[in-house]
Amino acid sequence: MEPASPTSTPTAALVQMTSGIDPAANLATIDRAVGDAATRGAAMAFLPEMSLLLDRDRTRSAPYILREGESAWPAALQEIAQRHGIWLHSGSMPLMSEDGARRVNRSHVIAADGRIAARYDKIHMFDVTLPSGENWTESAAYAGGEAVTVVDTPIGRLGLSVCYDLRFPELYRTLVDQGAEVIAVPAAFTVSTGEAHWHVLLRARAIETACHVLAAAQAGTHADGRATFGHSLAVDPWGKLLAEATAGNRSGDGGYDLTLAPIDAGALTKARQSIPLARSRAVRGIQL
Repeated sequence: MEPASPTSTPTAALVQMTSGIDPAANLATIDRAVGDAATRGAAMAFLPEMSLLLDRDRTRSAPYILREGESAWPAALQEIAQRHGIWLHSGSMPLMSEDGARRVNRSHVIAADGRIAARYDKIHMFDVTLPSGENWTESAAYAGGEAVTVVDTPIGRLGLSVCYDLRFPELYRTLVDQGAEVIAVPAAFTVSTGEAHWHVLLRARAIETACHVLAAAQAGTHADGRATFGHSLAVDPWGKLLAEATAGNRSGDGGYDLTLAPIDAGALTKARQSIPLARSRAVRGIQL
């Protein structure tokens, strides 16, 4: 699939899932969802964080966690994208780092011809103690990435991030400096943080960057015992909600919910002309 012409308005499809501890079952759900997105005319489909495997038991999940060159998962997603003729954002998947020391939480952008157009390793690790009593130490098993990634796609120049990255606006400023027009935020937000912060953070990132923000989310109660917030969102560059999925657990056909959103390049132009943040920063000439 070629990038959309300037006169057309491409559609993004957000796939909301309740991924579990069986990668084969997750992959089957992804195949159905991506096929559905293609049938409904989407130019690009977006999966949630840890779409292939969501398992907080590191011992149980260990046999599946391989270096990318040894893992069957990227190739499986490449085959799905090519067979359905649609661009695909993998959300993310757990892989072993090349040095074998720790895992990485890696996103892939896959073109409709099956080639991998970009990769991104989640930079910020979810190390928190929440008021709900939940404790998460992602850095105990995962290494944070070091590279910022932007890639051309049929829906615009796409900046990559994952879940907890959402709380670090300096990353999104850097993505815009590198030309981002659309930003992906695949996530597996906890229920308590989602209720408090999900909508406001996503809208804030859209407004301050004047980008479309696309956040495909995990939702419901998972096989490993955790619960995630759902509410996959598409937000336009003015901060307007374009689409939102329900919060349900496996409420859609075949174990997923599909939410479609138009990505209108004109909305980006209008937002940036109305509030010219880049020009204002240049006039001030102050580096903060």
